[in-house]
Amino acid sequence: MVVTQEEARWPRAEAARGEPDEIRCRGLVRIFATDGIEVQALQGLDLAVDRGGLVALVGASGSGKSTLLNILSGMDLPTAGSAVVAGTDLLAMTRRDRVRYQRSTVGFVWQQTGRNLLPYLTAAENVRVPLEIARTGSRAARTARVAELLELLDVGHVADRLPGQMSGGQQQRVAIAVAVAGAPRVLLADEPTGELDEATSVEVLEALRGVNAATGVTTLIVTHDPTVSEHVARTVQIRDGRTSTEVLRRTEVDEDGAQRHVAEEFAVLDRVGRLQLPQDFVSALDLRDRVRLALETDHVEVRPDGRHDRQQRHQRHGRSEEGR
Repeated sequence: MVVTQEEARWPRAEAARGEPDEIRCRGLVRIFATDGIEVQALQGLDLAVDRGGLVALVGASGSGKSTLLNILSGMDLPTAGSAVVAGTDLLAMTRRDRVRYQRSTVGFVWQQTGRNLLPYLTAAENVRVPLEIARTGSRAARTARVAELLELLDVGHVADRLPGQMSGGQQQRVAIAVAVAGAPRVLLADEPTGELDEATSVEVLEALRGVNAATGVTTLIVTHDPTVSEHVARTVQIRDGRTSTEVLRRTEVDEDGAQRHVAEEFAVLDRVGRLQLPQDFVSALDLRDRVRLALETDHVEVRPDGRHDRQQRHQRHGRSEEGR
């Protein structure tokens, strides 16, 4: 693609790709109080996302993922901890800073397709709105930017259609174009496939991956759908208000020249040494209350403390004594 002098005025995120920590959260705590009852939605969450990265944050309902997204988008503040996005300290922003942050630093895609677009504007007009607000570049440059993004998202053919004349998948792809129109540093997507069928979901996820690759915008997809992880190289699992495990995917070429996909799962260790064991590990060994730890040469061993087994043996022994 040839970049004209006019187009060069647009900030490009790919030059920053590979630099660390576009998103950095440390010890995030968020407590909600209702009628005297406190609910701790985030319990010391840590998260780091490299600049230019594409990450899926997966968790069940109530795990804290929506709370985290509200904080990263500037719509909410944590009770404790720190959060820095693209060099902006989210806890130190004034009201004016917050407006500027939401307008130029982060782009947002909602789950509800109807929430992302103005219903009385065409696809092209919707994408043009943030450009007109920012007033970056000439009118011709803004027109070219709209066309470029619609083609990138494969929705150039619906440029003159209203949202009501588009499918759900087309609406979400136009919504992505709106979200990245002003060249934000970070793109946040809240359950972007929640209202779509499986085939359309794949199209939208591939569109997000394509935008990430083409523009270098750091992308965080928040979802409860574990299949989203198949479309990203890194998946972070959130459970009980903390990140618990990560899955990293890569492609390797074996000695015969054949490609194979490798996925490795890691437990997340926070700053004070806490980690969450995967639930299937806990169930398989019937771990409960407390466990035994042993430091070996190259690993840490985790075993049941044996108390449950001793209690069962004691109960069986007591019953046998009563039977005599």
